[in-house]
Amino acid sequence: MIKKIKKNPDTEVYALGQHICMSAHKARRVIDQIRGRSYEETLTILELMPYRACYPIFKLVYSAAANASHNMGFNEADSVISKAEVNEGTSVKKLKPRARGRSYPIKRPTCHITIVLKDISIDEDYSIWVRKVGWIYRNKYTDRMCRDMYGSGGVWDKK
Repeated sequence: MIKKIKKNPDTEVYALGQHICMSAHKARRVIDQIRGRSYEETLTILELMPYRACYPIFKLVYSAAANASHNMGFNEADSVISKAEVNEGTSVKKLKPRARGRSYPIKRPTCHITIVLKDISIDEDYSIWVRKVGWIYRNKYTDRMCRDMYGSGGVWDKK
């Protein structure tokens, strides 16, 4: 009899930001850059990117890491953003007065952002992690994360 291994739900912590006043398209542009990266690398990227969506996403990543360390006792250095998604929220509808007593509708879009952190030191399934850049693997001798630079899909892979 084959038993299915259940994923441990105790290795994931999330933070949810609702009704953030920006369009989901602009927030997805930033979220796509940080998905699958480590916690420290994500904070560095978000501090240096010039977009307005970076600040609320930075606060959510920081909040998810605080949830992980306080509620679960995780180390932030071993955290990876396993899932990051942006959904559209409700639109705030206003009317702006115009000439001759007319009105003009204004729609302010909102979005809901979910950041899920996964602790890879506890979960053995995430010791090998596939990303856009390449394979990340844990070296069992030095206990450090290493990135494979040659399988990154760069210039030499295109034929």
